[in-house]
Parts: sequence; structure tokens; C-alpha cells
Amino acid sequence: MTLDRISTLLFVPGNQPARFEKALASGADGIILDLEDAVSVFEKDAARDAVFTWLRQGATRTRSPGTPLHCLRLNARQSPFFEADEAALGLALRVHQGPDLLVLPKVESPDDITACVDKWATFSAPLPPLLALIETAVGLEQVERIARHPAVAGLGFGAADLSADMGCEMSWEAMLYARGRVAHAAALGRVALLDVPHLDLNDEEGLRAQALRAKAMGFTGKFAIHPRQVGPTRECFTPSDSQIASARLIVEAAARGQGQVCVVDGRMVDEPVVQSARRILARAGV
Repeated sequence: MTLDRISTLLFVPGNQPARFEKALASGADGIILDLEDAVSVFEKDAARDAVFTWLRQGATRTRSPGTPLHCLRLNARQSPFFEADEAALGLALRVHQGPDLLVLPKVESPDDITACVDKWATFSAPLPPLLALIETAVGLEQVERIARHPAVAGLGFGAADLSADMGCEMSWEAMLYARGRVAHAAALGRVALLDVPHLDLNDEEGLRAQALRAKAMGFTGKFAIHPRQVGPTRECFTPSDSQIASARLIVEAAARGQGQVCVVDGRMVDEPVVQSARRILARAGV
């Protein structure tokens, strides 16, 4: 599965099953049923039961192309709750009732991924693609190797946990180096890259500003924690009509020029410009 055209994934607390269907109707590209940060330690078992019951029910329905992804964030491997999550996942995968995408928190090395994949291979079922969250200083140090792991389809930038681990602010300036390094790693691994959710639910202006800055750095999407964040996020990461029109002109001119440098609207167009235009068209699905 390619996640390059995923602009927003909406987190939903696993202990709030009444919200699952509503989240699917939010317009997000997918929902992430969360067993980790959104669930207190006292509700982990109830959340796990609710999530896998819902996934089991969803597996029996007919899902058309374009249906939002059903994703799952497990507890971290270092957590005392991971073993139970893994056991429930194994049961679901064996009967083809697992999620479309697995989100792994606090990944700190490619060995974390390999350990999971090797264990899950014993489930004798196709494994969903993995999205690795970079949320610690150790994970940031290893992010290039993590991004290149063959099982990894995308990275997620976890600025909240990372800033806490580093003892710094979560501000854009304080996180700029880390964001840049994760963006570089995603480019090396040719994987998708989603930015941390904007935590102020009432700050749409700030959400848009942060999303556009992340997009400019190479991020392909952004997590959301409330349905009202979905629309603005999608708008920021979806190419505009003018961008699509310009990209088409560039690709068409390059085709006519048969690889020669050409000029479009007064701008010199060489191969890197053409590649960027093709990415815009691919992201727009045209």
C-alpha cells in the first residue's frame, strides 16, 4: 500500500466505540483506533475489546474503493500492554479481521520493526503495512535506518513525546531540526510522512499555518485529533486547481521537448521541476 496520497488520519480513542462510525464520516483518509496515548491505563483492556470487536464487524461488510482506512495504533513494544495487543492482533489477522494499517509508537530502531514482523509472520496471514512513529531521541537518531526498513510504508513525527524526551519546547523553532531530519529520512526511504496533530482544537489558523509549513518541508500529510481538523488539513495538503493546471503545462511541455530544457510561463523547466510537477499530479490523482 502506498500512503503518499493520504493527507490526514484521524485518531479516535479506542475506549470510545460510539465515535468510530462518526469518525469514518469525517472526511479523513482513515481513522486510527488508538490503544495507546488516548486510553488510560485503567481502560486498556476495555479499549482493546471494543476495537477488535469493531474491526471484526467491519470485516464482514462490503467496503468500496475509497472507503477510509481502518488503522490501529498499538501500545509501544516497551509497554506492559503490548503483549495483549499483539495477541489480539494475531487472532484478528488469522481470520482476516485486522486493520488496514498498523501504527507503531515510539519506534527506536529497525530492530523494533523486524522483531514485530518476525513475530507476526507466525500468524500465517498477510501483514498490513506499518507506519512508524518517531517520538524519542533514540528513534530520531535511527530514523534513516527505520525509514529504509522494507516493512515501513510511512513515518509519523511525534513532536509531543519527542519534545518531552528531549526536554525542549514543542514549538516550530525548537522542533525544526527534528522535523527536517525525519523529512530527510522519509525521502531516503521513499515513504509517506505525517506530521504531529495540532493540539489546540480552537486554532484553525495555527493548524493551517503548521500544515503548510510541514508540507513545504516534504511532509505528505498530518494527523488529526478532532473531526473539525480534517477539512482544513486536507485543503492544505491537496494541490489547488492552479497548481494542477501549472503541473500539467510543465509535464506536457517536457513531453514535447523530449527531455530538453524548456520554458513555461517564463520559468525554466528542467528534469527536477518536471519530477515535482508529476508528484503534484499523482497526489491529485489526475
